[in-house]
Amino acid sequence: MLKDPLATDIFSTGQVLNNTYEILGVLGRGGTGEVYLATNQISERRVAIKALNARFSGQSEYIELMKREEQMRSILNDAVVRYSDCSRSDDGHVFLVMDYVDGTSLHDVMRERRLEDRELLIIAHRVLEGLRATHAQGIVHRDLSPDNIILRGGRAEEATIIDFGIAKDTAAGARTIVGKQFAGKYEYAAPEQLDGEADYPADLYALGASLLAAWHREVPDVGTNPGEVVRFKAKPLDTSGVAAPLKDLIDWLTAPAPAQRPQTATEALERLDHWLKPFTSAAPVKSRGRRRGLLAVAAVVLLAAAGGGLWQSGALDALFPPPLPHAAPYRMTARHGDGPPTLTGNVPDDPAAERLRAAYATATGDSPPATGLTLATGLPFDDWPTEIATLIERLAPLQRWDLEVTDGAARLTGLAPSRASRDALQKALSAREGGLSLSADLVAGPERLEASALETVLTGHSDCGPLQQLDGPDVTYALFDTITITGDISDEIVAEGIRADLSSSIGDRTLRMETRVLNADLCAIRAVMPNTPPGPVSIWLGNGATGQPVLTGVYRTGENPVAEIQLPADMTGASLWVMVVDTTGKVFHILPNINAPETAVDQLGIVEDGIRRIRVLWPFSALADDPTRLAMQVTDGDYGASEIVAILSREPLFDLRRPRDESVASVAEALTETLDGRADVVIGIASRIIDARP
Repeated sequence: MLKDPLATDIFSTGQVLNNTYEILGVLGRGGTGEVYLATNQISERRVAIKALNARFSGQSEYIELMKREEQMRSILNDAVVRYSDCSRSDDGHVFLVMDYVDGTSLHDVMRERRLEDRELLIIAHRVLEGLRATHAQGIVHRDLSPDNIILRGGRAEEATIIDFGIAKDTAAGARTIVGKQFAGKYEYAAPEQLDGEADYPADLYALGASLLAAWHREVPDVGTNPGEVVRFKAKPLDTSGVAAPLKDLIDWLTAPAPAQRPQTATEALERLDHWLKPFTSAAPVKSRGRRRGLLAVAAVVLLAAAGGGLWQSGALDALFPPPLPHAAPYRMTARHGDGPPTLTGNVPDDPAAERLRAAYATATGDSPPATGLTLATGLPFDDWPTEIATLIERLAPLQRWDLEVTDGAARLTGLAPSRASRDALQKALSAREGGLSLSADLVAGPERLEASALETVLTGHSDCGPLQQLDGPDVTYALFDTITITGDISDEIVAEGIRADLSSSIGDRTLRMETRVLNADLCAIRAVMPNTPPGPVSIWLGNGATGQPVLTGVYRTGENPVAEIQLPADMTGASLWVMVVDTTGKVFHILPNINAPETAVDQLGIVEDGIRRIRVLWPFSALADDPTRLAMQVTDGDYGASEIVAILSREPLFDLRRPRDESVASVAEALTETLDGRADVVIGIASRIIDARP
């Protein structure tokens, strides 16, 4: 939520920084600076900007702090905020640019409502994934707390770590930005941080302390003076009342001695992956011994009445069986798929016990132990055993499940093989009738999903070049992971088709489409291109008037796009072909062309710093030296996306030079013909979008 502007704010609403970032408002204010919401006028994406106050913008230690935080831009993980730039405004304020994480902090969420244990375990899993990525780069956060964990859209499965402002670089020879003094918040800092020491287990401690605070819904009280804080940190945190497995995780993460905690986020993730399975490990209900007190009284009466003869002989045992124990509460626990078959609890008689054992065998194919059920009085209602048996039989579609019944209330957790089977079972369970109330928490699998299993669907929808998974085709997605699809498509309908086709197979995972819609002409060319990686060829785009690179590929009216093909200087014996697919549906061949017929890379461009640079689109100022050079300018009516494509091949693609321009259909046909059976002749393909806007 944006805050009201103040006259003392560093930036004002509407101000544009570095001709790029338009300030929308203030997100927060602190002692050393402020955080703003802004929009990138080029990419039109919202970003967050952290700015230093003027008195700190000139101090080297704070500049180093900002530079260190900006260096995290190399960490690309959905659970970690992405940094993109560190710059200085015209009036001298140093600022950082990062992704704007649209969501609510864990601190605010825990003040509004109580989070379920499962939500906290999912948050822990997500944060550990982010810590694994940052720790792999030698970065320790040192200030992890509920304030610095943002739930995108309020969703636990999209928790994101922010604010690495006092992060520490642990690489050999690296310098801690703020020295070895204490850094962090006392409430969540690990004990060793009080001595100025912080390594990976310190971040894990802070995560555990944050989870406990969220469970309690209050910031921990660690004392009001340094002595109290030290004594508090020397003891294990009080997790009484927290149920397993959340308690086990917090106890492990927050052990006072660093050596007793997990040493890496990966180690914690491996154990959490097991705990996060939607099952609990409640202890079996113990059979109660049969009370003998009444027998003693009966024995006295009988001995008095009959002289003890019949009683001592045992002849009356069948007529006077010992009374059943009374169970309060009346319980039943059944578990399948996570350990040995389990069926324990109370039953009123032997037929009820047999009915339950038969139901368990029908649902699982396993035979439960014969000794798990204990006869007892205290039945909540007459049909209690029958309802539970019927419920167990309905759990057959689940791969694993855990059922706990206490009197008239039942709680079910389980793993279904797919969303369809989970939804069908939930519908059937919601339609059931009877005296037993049921709370069901079912997760849709598969539990492990190979990325390769999705490739067939993506290939079937690829109508504008290959569609790819951001994490690569060789990863394995766990439950609640995010699957991100990238690439170009011809229409948003294609994206909807991908969602529809994948929804049935990905289970409880988030599908994120980061695709770009291109026009039909661009897609027609891409459709006939071989699926070849860029290899050694790349395309540089720049502004003809300034000579500066244009990373976004966006050009405005009147601007002069320039382009050059870049290759390693030692790339020889290859051929280059370059074309532009423009917004009019035509393809312009810019290399070779009538004035530049050469295609052998050895004869093209200039070599600088080990790179061969081949200019194919020139600034207008260069035409004075050679009017045959090609130059272009964005004018009214030229708006839209064009694409420049460079193909590096082992030999010329065509025997003859193509016309100066031709239709997309003609080029697509020619490419299909020339590449038929010759796909291996292509060394690499590079392309860049030139996006002309008003």
